[in-house]
Amino acid sequence: MKATGIVRRIDDLGRIVIPKEIRRTLHIRESDPLEIFTDHEGAIILKKYSPIGEMGSFAKQYAESLSQVSGHLALIADRDQIIAAAGTGSKQMIGKSVSKSLEEKMNLRETVCTSRNDKNYVEVVDGEVQEYQQEVIIPIITQGDVIGAAILLSANADDEMSEVEMKLAQSAAGFLGKQMEE
Repeated sequence: MKATGIVRRIDDLGRIVIPKEIRRTLHIRESDPLEIFTDHEGAIILKKYSPIGEMGSFAKQYAESLSQVSGHLALIADRDQIIAAAGTGSKQMIGKSVSKSLEEKMNLRETVCTSRNDKNYVEVVDGEVQEYQQEVIIPIITQGDVIGAAILLSANADDEMSEVEMKLAQSAAGFLGKQMEE
């Protein structure tokens, strides 16, 4: 653990304020769920909770299936990072933080189906290692909240994303969203 040098008091309702600098650094927003852990030495550890992250192996299997059917790189992201990936280039995407523009599209619940030449193109992760030419991004919504996105990417400019890829990604997002409700 790393000490921050910041000390806070617990109020009469048992609350403690997490400093703005720490929230900003860790991308913790108002209403984000936090998981609480304790260790044997009495430390309290707060960790940002990712509902999709709880489905890690399931999301990976779904990404693999989606990639096999579509022939494209398939990604499943929570609101902060890529949690599952399958297809060419998947290893370099796992665990990468989502870009601000992808985070914005998810928050606005926007569906994206575009090519790199289009002004609406969204860089999925900051400083993408490979420049993808085509993309489909569908937000994953559960109980009215955006919890992530299902993404299909192609490095080939000739692989224009069609209605089929849109439907595949929508099915993935819908299915994962329903799984979170159960």
